[in-house]
Amino acid sequence: MPIPHNTPAIDRHLLRDDVYHRLRDAIVDGSLAPGEQLRDVELATWLGVSRTPVREALLRLAEAGLVVAQPGRSTTVSSLNMRDVREARDVVAAMHELAVREAVGGLTEADLDAMRQANERFRAAIEKGDVEAALRADDELHGIPVRVASNRALASVLDQFTPVLRRAERLRFSSLGGRVSLVRHDNLIRLCAAGNADQAAAVAFDTWRTLPATEE
Repeated sequence: MPIPHNTPAIDRHLLRDDVYHRLRDAIVDGSLAPGEQLRDVELATWLGVSRTPVREALLRLAEAGLVVAQPGRSTTVSSLNMRDVREARDVVAAMHELAVREAVGGLTEADLDAMRQANERFRAAIEKGDVEAALRADDELHGIPVRVASNRALASVLDQFTPVLRRAERLRFSSLGGRVSLVRHDNLIRLCAAGNADQAAAVAFDTWRTLPATEE
């Protein structure tokens, strides 16, 4: 797949993180396909920035396992590696377990309502078979305890490893376990509302740890 040409350029004054997130998202959603060669000049033109933040972003993407860099030769989008997916899944599950454990005491009624609303959007997306909308709603729901926990190290780890899981879901046309995830979400919200940090954390861990990470 060629480099897209129909995406508006980002503001030149935005931080390098924006370049990283734009490239990361393009890999995760398949706009930049596995095996595709990434040339910093083309990417810089596409994003409307200089080559420096693009090069920095590619280094970060290599650390996350989303690209393969061969110094002096080429940089390509990596193929889906199921070992990487399993390792990312286990790390992400542990981080969400910690986030919920730390957040439960600080969740407000508004936070709980936001989680319920996100789960309803997730439910509607699953019923329609809209994987992209389901993933967005799932991210919104689990993102609330992460925000409330306010643990920067935890958030940084999730920012690095969650895209590996999301990429696997999209490339394998998964629906996130559909109804099973809905039940777990309902239990998570109920336990959070009851202030049961230990059980809520266990549900959060299981929700992520049970995502499939094997070739089908």
